[in-house]
Amino acid sequence: MLFTRECDYAIRMIRALSSQEAISVPKICQMEHLPSAMAYKIARKLEKSGLLKSYRGSAGGYALARSLSSISLYDICKIISPDILTFECMKKGHYCPMNRSDAPCKVHDEFSRLQKILIQELKGKSMADILG
Repeated sequence: MLFTRECDYAIRMIRALSSQEAISVPKICQMEHLPSAMAYKIARKLEKSGLLKSYRGSAGGYALARSLSSISLYDICKIISPDILTFECMKKGHYCPMNRSDAPCKVHDEFSRLQKILIQELKGKSMADILG
C-alpha cells in the first residue's frame, strides 16, 4: 500500500520542519499530532536518507537538509515505503494466475498504467509546491 500511516506522518514531519529551523521531535509531535515513538523512527529514516539533519543538545532537534523545492512527495514516500505500489500485483516477481504471458490480465495492465501516472505525479510535486 502506497500511503501508509508512516508515509503520512513523514510528510507531516517535513511540513513541520518547513521553517528551516531545528525543531525537537516532541515539538514536531505536538505541532502535527504525531505519536512520539513513530516520529522518532521516521526521523531516523529521513535523516539516514539525507532529507533531515540532526542537532544535539538542549536546542537540538531536526531540520531539513535540503530545500523544500528539492523534496518531492515521491522522495518521502520512497524512503518510507521503498516499494511504491498501488496494488500488490505490481510487486516485482508477484505471481498472479490471471496474468500470463499467453493471456495478459487487462486489470493488471490498467493497474500498471495507473502506477506510472501516480509515480509521475508524485515526482512532479515538491513540498514547496504543496506548502507554497
